[in-house]
Amino acid sequence: MIKIINPRAKLTDDLFSASIKKMGTRDGYGHALLELAREDPRIVALTADLPESTRVLAFKKEFPDRFFDTGVAEQNMVGIAAGLALEGKIPFAASFGVFSPALTWGQIRLSVCYNDANAKIAASHTGTTTGADGASHQATEDIAIMRCLPNMIVLVPCDYLDTKKATIAAAEYKGPVYLRFGRDKVAAITTEQTPFKIGRAEVFREGKDITLVACGIMVYEALKAAAELDKEGISARVINNHTIKPLDKETILEAAKETGAFVTAEEHQIMGGMGSAVTEFLAAHHPIPVEMVGLKDTFGESGSPKELMEKYGLTSKNIVEAAQRVLKRK
Repeated sequence: MIKIINPRAKLTDDLFSASIKKMGTRDGYGHALLELAREDPRIVALTADLPESTRVLAFKKEFPDRFFDTGVAEQNMVGIAAGLALEGKIPFAASFGVFSPALTWGQIRLSVCYNDANAKIAASHTGTTTGADGASHQATEDIAIMRCLPNMIVLVPCDYLDTKKATIAAAEYKGPVYLRFGRDKVAAITTEQTPFKIGRAEVFREGKDITLVACGIMVYEALKAAAELDKEGISARVINNHTIKPLDKETILEAAKETGAFVTAEEHQIMGGMGSAVTEFLAAHHPIPVEMVGLKDTFGESGSPKELMEKYGLTSKNIVEAAQRVLKRK
């Protein structure tokens, strides 16, 4: 049973059901972009030879004059997006994370961020759940390289609806935004009523003994871990920290003071990612014991998403084990 500390953060009733609905976060991006375009003629979409994989094919069909496919030229795509933004458009440039931002970081830094251009960089196929495509296509360093850029907002939504709302919020925000989502279908845990606001983390579950701070698909794993910890008499708070930058310092600080121990969880390298952002803040303002769940200085490999999450320690079981370790240091 999910107990909500924050009435705004409404979740689905069948959270742990075996039949829980699964949807793609990239579909949330594509559907939101289409809805935005119908309301605002400034919205334009770009991709680098990946209209189907980044879910902008429907946008292309409905708004061909506002769609740009640069071919296998991701750096040009970002440069064009920056130019369109500086001319008053609201461009969304999408590719796989290993192509953009990994190959386009220089263009993002100078053309987008340095100019504070109103361009949105969207990355699909991030994390190990990209699966059988293997390490070459599994972006696991992108949060680190994007959150260090001045003027850049970094968003990592947790499911289909969260991604729709993040895309809409990105369009409304004036300035550079990075949107991170994946390839695999994931549990649909939020509802239409679950709010999304840039810079405000949402508390999804009450708890007084420990806080589990997660982003992306790891939010669901954190909720499952909290339910398991309940059986051991451990009360775990769960935070959907969808905005990595700017960090919701108020919510993080409150949780640190009230629970005294953290586990961070992300489908990304633990160096420079969401966990790093949280621990950097805590070190300066309220040091407490922290354990970090994520990739530990390693590349992924080919396999099913489930196999890879288990091998690289990205499951609810790993979060439970991290919680048990950190509570011994509390």
